[in-house]
Amino acid sequence: MTTPPAPRLRSRRPAWAGRNYTLLTAAAVVTGLGNAGALIAAAFAVLEAGGDGGDVGLVAAARTLPLVVFLLIGGALADRLPRHRVMVAANSLNCVSQAAFAVLVLSGEARLWQMAVLSALGGTGQAFFSPAAEGMLLSSVTRQQAARAFALFRMGMNGAQIGGAALGGALIAVVGPGWVLAVDAAAFAVAGALRSLLDVSAVPRREPGGGMVRDLREGWREVVGRPWLWSIVVQFAVVNAVVGAADSVFGPLVAEDHLGGARPWGFALAAFGAGTVLGGLLMVRWRPRRLLLAGSLSVLPLSLPSAALAVPVPVPALVTVMFLVGVSIEVFGVSWMTALHQEIPEDKLSRVSAYDWFGSVAMVPLATALTGPAEEAFGRTASLWGCSALILALTLAVLTVPDVRRLRRSETTPVAEGGPAAEDTAPKPVSPR
Repeated sequence: MTTPPAPRLRSRRPAWAGRNYTLLTAAAVVTGLGNAGALIAAAFAVLEAGGDGGDVGLVAAARTLPLVVFLLIGGALADRLPRHRVMVAANSLNCVSQAAFAVLVLSGEARLWQMAVLSALGGTGQAFFSPAAEGMLLSSVTRQQAARAFALFRMGMNGAQIGGAALGGALIAVVGPGWVLAVDAAAFAVAGALRSLLDVSAVPRREPGGGMVRDLREGWREVVGRPWLWSIVVQFAVVNAVVGAADSVFGPLVAEDHLGGARPWGFALAAFGAGTVLGGLLMVRWRPRRLLLAGSLSVLPLSLPSAALAVPVPVPALVTVMFLVGVSIEVFGVSWMTALHQEIPEDKLSRVSAYDWFGSVAMVPLATALTGPAEEAFGRTASLWGCSALILALTLAVLTVPDVRRLRRSETTPVAEGGPAAEDTAPKPVSPR
């Protein structure tokens, strides 16, 4: 009698979630857990070393500056070399810099300049990592499943950041910031090991280009040749700067003066994080045909938190606003990633991503530095209303760009090298009115 074969265990992983996508998502969750707590730990490490609020800002700026300086170079390098190698190298740099930071803090000998230098090394690693990571993620899924894959990826990343911030804050209170920084270093080591297992055999081999400058010019042409792309990058260069200034400076000040201190503001930020998770769940199911129209309309609610702080509204209303904004910004985020995946040639993904990242972070330090002078010149309430009006005006301006309103989801049409979305001559699905 023949023994029947043992039944195979059914994989819990969806059929479309291949090896690379799974590894990238797992690594992003690991680093998200570590990074969220480490950002809080770095601030408390500066304060424990005798620094003040200005010193905390200096260390934070030391991380941002190299991120801005090296992003475009990182994008060009990631389209020239195997992206997973760039990612692993960047993770290794972050691991070493965070481990050194942890040792200094645990030894009680940390100096401000040392923490600033190590933060700058961390920002350098992120500058090379981010374009390579986005290009690798965009290359890891098929067009048919791109929106669902990006929604689940962002859900995992946002959930990890929420949990990491809560866990990091608790650990800082119990064991101190040095150990939280050590945990982040270990997270980078684990993530780098996962990313070293990525399979790049199916990725088309990229021919050597004519040099770094030529690579950057090709990436620039991809951006400026698509009105939907450069208009939204310009929009978010200002929107991110304004939101960053409102959240990092005005929000805590309003909370301290009118809402009862740091705890209500923490509740509001937690509500935003919870909203991003719900927004990810929504985008798993919802597949808007006019990708960027849906995404750009979802940016309009981003003007509400500044307005709520300008009033200021009661804490329950602020928490509700932040939750709704978290949902809406995920609609934009998934729609944006899907549009890049659909429209940008694979061999230029990292360079385009680098220009996108550059636009997103370049003006944040300037806006944060100008919040104080703006408050003195116009007052806090007027400055917050100005933030809200600026977000509304820029978003409405982007909605006047024809490609933003017309670009539609395409399930099967391959990407043409370099051409704008409007030149796609394949039949378009009719979107419901």
